[in-house]
Amino acid sequence: MGIHVVRFEDNGTKWGVLEEGRVYPVEGSYLTLADFLKDGVSVAKEINKENIEGLDANQVTFLSPVTAPTQIVCQGANYSAHREEAGLQGQRPPFNLIFTKAASSITGPNNDILSPTHVKLLDYEIEVGIIIKQEILQPITVTPDNLAEYVAGFVITNDVSARDTQFTEGQWYKGKSFRTFCPVGPVLYLIDKDEAHYIHNLELSLSVNGEIRQAAHTEQLLFKPEETLTELSGLMSFYPGDLVLTGTPGGVALKLSPEDLDLLMNPFVKLDQKVEKLNESQASNTNYLKEGDLITCEVRSSDGRIDLGKQQNKVRFV
Repeated sequence: MGIHVVRFEDNGTKWGVLEEGRVYPVEGSYLTLADFLKDGVSVAKEINKENIEGLDANQVTFLSPVTAPTQIVCQGANYSAHREEAGLQGQRPPFNLIFTKAASSITGPNNDILSPTHVKLLDYEIEVGIIIKQEILQPITVTPDNLAEYVAGFVITNDVSARDTQFTEGQWYKGKSFRTFCPVGPVLYLIDKDEAHYIHNLELSLSVNGEIRQAAHTEQLLFKPEETLTELSGLMSFYPGDLVLTGTPGGVALKLSPEDLDLLMNPFVKLDQKVEKLNESQASNTNYLKEGDLITCEVRSSDGRIDLGKQQNKVRFV
């Protein structure tokens, strides 16, 4: 069985194993996730919990288990329900939509999301993140049988998005990369070699102020992680600790008709026309995030074997 790993603050930054509500510190200093994957995993697996009291998880300040430097590579519109609410056709498209976020957007699982005041259409996107295990420097073929050779484990992520920047300027990178726009954690579940199949058996849930907005299952992913890694290995390199977001399900605040989307994606339409159309189409939409909103994200396997914890972030405009 794999292990639930956390990174936390306790008179310095430390790594630990989370089990039954207690955190068991891992001996050694690991500055980055890449360092921990290289030298800390074996130490973590050898912890004798019978001889260590551990720390109360409720008294620990959890940090993002993903650390800079890292690459954040994202899959877009990868669930049918989300495609439809964004004005797209629901079936699997002919190509995999890929974009990136800045590593500086990473924040902790309980930190505030700090949005610039000029953002008026702030949205949430729960996603399962997969962590790269080893260098991928050339084209490879990833299959369900060898996925665990390339994937270290899974985390909760929230691809926070400024829709006004994303859809009026056509700037996905800018609209998704403001600092704190990528909460990660609290748990990094490191899979055993026979657990890679769990990527297709995870339940996602996101609520805002206690109201469920997103609920889905990773079996609904249109492009599976193994085929995405195969495709991306043909054009880019990956390194241990890199983060790949697998896409968000339906239930985000954004709602666009196909006609709205066509206008917003047209490069020949002027910016002021796009701003007017987006504002008009979203004028009665009350689901965008507001000052003080509390976002709660949870991901676990259907059988309860894997639990990525609870991520809670409050929204602030600064």
